[in-house]
Amino acid sequence: MFPRLVPTLIGAALASLAVAPAAIAIDRSQDELKDLFFGAAMYEAYQDHYFDAIVDLDTELDQYRRLDQPELDPFTAHYGQAEFSVGDLELSYRMHQEAGRAIKAVLEADVPQPVRNEAAYRLARIHYHKQQPRNALHALQMIEGRVPERVRAKERFLRARVYMELGRFSEAVELLEDLKGEEGLAGFVEYNLGIALLKAGEQADGIAELTALGKRRSPDSAKQALYDKTNLMLGSRLMEAGELERARPYFDRVHLDGPFSNRALLGAGWVEARAGRYDRALVPWKILQKRKKTDAAVHEALLAVPFAYGKLDVHSTAAVNYGYALDIFGNQIDTLTQSIKSIRSGKFLEALRRKEADQVKNWVVTLRSIPGAPETHYLLDLMASNDYQEFLRNYRDLNDLFERNEKWLQSLSAYEDIIALRRGYYEPLLPGLDEKFRALDARIKLRIEQRDSFAKRIDQMLVSRRPEFLAKTPERKSLLRLQQIRATLDRQPSLASEETEDRVARLEGVLEWRLATEYDARLTEAYKNLQKLNTEIEKLQVVYNSYVRSRQAATHSYVGYDKQISSLRARIERVQPRIEQLMARQGTMLEQMAINQLEGRRAQLEEYQIKARFALADSYDRANELQEQREDQRLIEQYEAEQAGQSMQEEATEQPIDGEPLPQDTPPELEPASTDGEAAQ
Repeated sequence: MFPRLVPTLIGAALASLAVAPAAIAIDRSQDELKDLFFGAAMYEAYQDHYFDAIVDLDTELDQYRRLDQPELDPFTAHYGQAEFSVGDLELSYRMHQEAGRAIKAVLEADVPQPVRNEAAYRLARIHYHKQQPRNALHALQMIEGRVPERVRAKERFLRARVYMELGRFSEAVELLEDLKGEEGLAGFVEYNLGIALLKAGEQADGIAELTALGKRRSPDSAKQALYDKTNLMLGSRLMEAGELERARPYFDRVHLDGPFSNRALLGAGWVEARAGRYDRALVPWKILQKRKKTDAAVHEALLAVPFAYGKLDVHSTAAVNYGYALDIFGNQIDTLTQSIKSIRSGKFLEALRRKEADQVKNWVVTLRSIPGAPETHYLLDLMASNDYQEFLRNYRDLNDLFERNEKWLQSLSAYEDIIALRRGYYEPLLPGLDEKFRALDARIKLRIEQRDSFAKRIDQMLVSRRPEFLAKTPERKSLLRLQQIRATLDRQPSLASEETEDRVARLEGVLEWRLATEYDARLTEAYKNLQKLNTEIEKLQVVYNSYVRSRQAATHSYVGYDKQISSLRARIERVQPRIEQLMARQGTMLEQMAINQLEGRRAQLEEYQIKARFALADSYDRANELQEQREDQRLIEQYEAEQAGQSMQEEATEQPIDGEPLPQDTPPELEPASTDGEAAQ
């Protein structure tokens, strides 16, 4: 456990010092997996856990370089890929210098040309992401001969983009034309080719290429966003050029639920408005008017809708819509003001540090739905800035490193507890085990010495016959007894007789005869016994080696870590204040950039608000004026109708009923008839 753990912690502590700008995805192509630890590191990388992958790979590389025979380690099969992968992963933390040094080391080493070419490509990619196209081109020019298949298309695509950055559009067009059809670069090649053709002055070809790309459809949201972006770009370009009829279809192709739909709806409306068809311009603008009120295109549509109604002389409806726009602008200005206050109080950075960022996909969108967090309402618009994205990633990475270091400090205390437990368990047992081991060691040494002596004798007997070496114990005792008798007879000749001499000689002859006649069989049996002895000694040696390994493992499980853990704790504690300082700087810049952008949006809304107020007043004036004109016209028409009626009545009174003229002396007025009696009389 600990022999692998401590280097991992060392690598992690070193990695926590590096923070710098631009991320890049690692190359996921690899050969058959030979080393499980390398596979585990790649698994972390494929899950976008780049920090863990860097630590694991650095640990494996460090251990591999310290091996006595590294060629026996299965990691050898992935050594080159591991070095490249570390460079790619370091780019994920904007560690361009570290990645560049690693790849330059490969270029300077004695490696096959394909490996050197791949290293040159990766170095060029680093320079390109650092916005150094000339250095990138210089690195690409170092490529000679065959480029590995897994990066061949990417190398040519990178070269084309470098040419575009340097203004060499014709050369970029040639490369991109050859890359059409590459499945892994589908869409991106055509988009860059269209842009290169436009920049090279080939307008018709460029528009045709981009048009064909914009007509594609894909269930993949990322690819569909590229197609929508292409259509929006072409539509805006043609609209600005005054080609309104050609621009309309491009805006219509943009999906209504895509990230570019708001701008497309706004552009579609302006195409119709510039053509004088304000009633048709209202269709996309009315759709846009109902969308999320934090989008800049929606703000413009809030003014465009009443503008179109005004052009259609529907001033009362225009006034109503201007009033609606004023309400929206007022609410949004208040929201922006609250957002700025919230950012200055630190809530924005608190929102960025939420754990949902690591657990929820599209966490930036999710932040907008968090209640009581007005600072996130315009976050998507802020994220459109590349600089802001870099600062945001730096801040979140620093926060992640700081929290990791805090956890490691806690882990180090846990490791110390584990080490203390192991020391307390093993140290009382080791003295007794050592005593048994010494006894076992003495037995093994004795048996080895005996085995070596027997083997030496057998080797000698294979060259020259030595029967006495194969005598059994009773025979050895008999030979020794006969030698003693012979020595006694030599010292005391008076004891020697012919009969004694004959008996001694006969016994010696019997023993010599037995040893001589059984020599071959005994030698064979001795050789077999030697083999059996070797087997037993090997078993003892296995026990011996097992004990040595167990003894070393027991000792290594708690000995030698105190110093390393103390060193790591000191380094982490030394790094933490630096990370906090960097976080404070990054956070301040994030807050200031957010405040500047929000203040800019607020100023724009205030300008829109002023325009809406003037337009509202103008619409009321025009509506009142139009109403007065209509009332005057109604009165005039009524008067004319009355005059016409009187004329007709006068003409009717001048003519008799039967066509006879009335008497000229007829009085104009007649007295009413009396109803009383006198008058009747």
